[in-house]
Amino acid sequence: MKRWQRVRGFPGLAEEVSFAWLGQAGFLVRCGEGYFLIDPYLSDALAVKYRGTATPHDRMVPAPLQVEDLPGLTAVFCTHRHSDHFDAPTLRQIAARDPGCRFVVPCAERDFAIEQGLPAERVAGVDAGEELGVGAVSVEAIPAAHESLERNAKGENRFLGYVFRLRGSTVYHSGDTVRFDGLSGLLTQKRVDLALLPVNGRGKGVPGNLTFSEAVELCRDAGIPQMVPHHFGLFAFNTVDPGELARGCAETVDPECLLPDFVSHFFLA
Repeated sequence: MKRWQRVRGFPGLAEEVSFAWLGQAGFLVRCGEGYFLIDPYLSDALAVKYRGTATPHDRMVPAPLQVEDLPGLTAVFCTHRHSDHFDAPTLRQIAARDPGCRFVVPCAERDFAIEQGLPAERVAGVDAGEELGVGAVSVEAIPAAHESLERNAKGENRFLGYVFRLRGSTVYHSGDTVRFDGLSGLLTQKRVDLALLPVNGRGKGVPGNLTFSEAVELCRDAGIPQMVPHHFGLFAFNTVDPGELARGCAETVDPECLLPDFVSHFFLA
């Protein structure tokens, strides 16, 4: 079995906290001796689902690793049910491999998660404004707007972002979102150190997200000093120009923009 040697730490965060980008919106996070995932997409389920359609989901790059390559996991956090964020084949493999791993999903999608084969006793539902602890990790859910804020008949949010408090550092993973009224003020209150934000934009035949410039503006308005753009480079119909993104990151000082890539963010023995 492959073992993790290092994942990247970010300036300004606790030394015990580091990240590896898994592509799209997926991240492996180390907090102390524990590891957890956010929105992992490691299968090719979408390539099969959308083959022959106007929006083919063939990978531009292969998955950087498989489930068997991952370290032992304490938790997986999914922001919503779309398959590039809730990858059922990957999650089922993790559930079978790591019997102590918990799965955190929006309350609106807990029944869906169980229907997809996750053990009911290990699936925790959370809604905006709620907090929970998983091992050494404390997380608060906040709303997200995948072009719009959506709720089910119970009033539960279908899309969430997560604010993680990790060894004194605060990290915001927005899930899929655009800016909505009140978001920057809410993030200001949370005193976020690092934001993980999608930058693939909108108008591509599927629900969209922030653009790079909108993500930068959100961080400035919310006083967030560092940003990692993501949700690009996986599906050809739904990405951004990599050169433009690299130039944007290089030219942006406030916030500091840290462009992720598979090579520098993690190493496997």
